[in-house]
Amino acid sequence: MSSTTATARPLETKSQLHLIRTHTRAQVLEQLRIPVAVLSSTIFPTLALVFFVLPQTAVTSNPLASLTAIAQLAVFGVMSAFLFNYGIGVAEERANPWSSYVRTLPAGEVPATVARALTAMMFAFFALVPVLVVGALTTAGMDLYLDGTLPWWRVPLAVAVWLLCGLPFLFLGLLIGYLCTSKVAIAVTQVVFFPLAFAGGMMLPPAIFAPGLDLFSRFLPSRAARDLSVSALSGEPFEASAVICFLAWTAVLAAGAIWANRRDQGRRFR
Repeated sequence: MSSTTATARPLETKSQLHLIRTHTRAQVLEQLRIPVAVLSSTIFPTLALVFFVLPQTAVTSNPLASLTAIAQLAVFGVMSAFLFNYGIGVAEERANPWSSYVRTLPAGEVPATVARALTAMMFAFFALVPVLVVGALTTAGMDLYLDGTLPWWRVPLAVAVWLLCGLPFLFLGLLIGYLCTSKVAIAVTQVVFFPLAFAGGMMLPPAIFAPGLDLFSRFLPSRAARDLSVSALSGEPFEASAVICFLAWTAVLAAGAIWANRRDQGRRFR
């Protein structure tokens, strides 16, 4: 390998990192220009906790049931943030002249896509904090941590798992956004989101599902994300099939998002 080639690679990596930082900063500022949208997506999971979980004394007085509910609603919030912000957001950007111009630049799709994922995770993290705080103050969930039954490192682990579990829904949002116009994307995202959330066990625990629905839900990315999230926070065991299902869906949806991006790129700019 020549010295010129060896020198070029670090410079190329540095350039890519700089582009990722630039795209991330631009996307964060763009999100902050609509504070109502940021606020609504941030407090949505917490409102779901307040209205659907706190009135159930049987849940809030049971530490394990409380942790399960908190974990379900946390991944529910991440899923909704990723799908709605990027399923609808990307479709709207495609109609924006400035975004169309940026896509013609020779930077490639990697920096913008990575920046989009980082921005999504950052705002999703802000939505997770109030869920944990309200859950800790109003339910018996933290009792298992206070009495030493569960180690405290599970809390940051759960946050990391929640954010990672949002990746297939980020890719699904990108797939919808690159394939649909903004008006169609709104309808498609809603049609996709609510069945995935319900069948994935985020609104009702899978333990009360009928056998047929329970079997069907085990093949969904939302159920896999829910099971992994509950396990991370509560210490409940999870099945290996949940990991396989999650990784398979992430790979398939990532490939679909890349394909949709290139398809849209080829139709509009070549």
